[in-house]
Amino acid sequence: MISLNPEPLRRFRPTVTYLLETEAHVYALAVSASVLLSFYPFILVMVAICRRILHWPAGEDAIYIALSDYFPGDLAALVRRNTLSSRLLPHSIIPVLLLLFTANGIFEPLEVALNRAWGVARNRPYWKNQLVALGMIFACGTLAMISLALTGVNEQWLSSWLGEHAVIQAWVKLLVFKIAALPLSILALFLVYWLLPNRKIDPARVAPVAIAVGLFLELLKYLNLMIWPFFSDKLKNDYNIFQHSVTILIWSFVAALVVLAGAEWTARHDRADPLS
Repeated sequence: MISLNPEPLRRFRPTVTYLLETEAHVYALAVSASVLLSFYPFILVMVAICRRILHWPAGEDAIYIALSDYFPGDLAALVRRNTLSSRLLPHSIIPVLLLLFTANGIFEPLEVALNRAWGVARNRPYWKNQLVALGMIFACGTLAMISLALTGVNEQWLSSWLGEHAVIQAWVKLLVFKIAALPLSILALFLVYWLLPNRKIDPARVAPVAIAVGLFLELLKYLNLMIWPFFSDKLKNDYNIFQHSVTILIWSFVAALVVLAGAEWTARHDRADPLS
């Protein structure tokens, strides 16, 4: 008779219990609301940089590839249609400042949640949190631009190599994006786990969980692709014109819970084995 080893279940049980707490949901919802507020301004700024400053169509196309990878359905097509008109792109520094302000809101509840996971009693003062958040935004934005650059450069090479084979081009472009984006996403998670809590953290402690969380989020994207045909119909029926906003909110909420679970796991094992 085959019996299951209960030890792995015991190790995951505290993390599952943490994810079922109201507090974790409040933090995840605060993060996802900030993602929703900053999502469209961020896309507009990135498109404006590629189109107006860099004059780089391949980089702009890489943005839509990334959107299609994270959000199946017609969300990427909707963004592409809305950004085709240059009137919608930012003409001044004000949208950029608005983006920085709303994006900073992502890291405020995230810092509080990570501090709670690590047992830190005191959060940073607001101005310090904003400075750290600003640095995180520039770091993550730089990683995003590197990912777009790698995808865009390879797209130009693929277009000359594959010629008119549009279907093959689309598949290879997506593969190149995934190869470029996954390590950079893991690096961004590592920076969040390492630098955002208001305490000193050994980088070696958070590197493995950043890798595990990055890979798990990648698997969630494939699960999302499988259930999307059924899920999208429900969102369309229930939310109508707000379906895309709800899509971003739900995906960000789930991703935030996964990130918080990784923090809880790491901090709990650090307390149990602080010297190893």
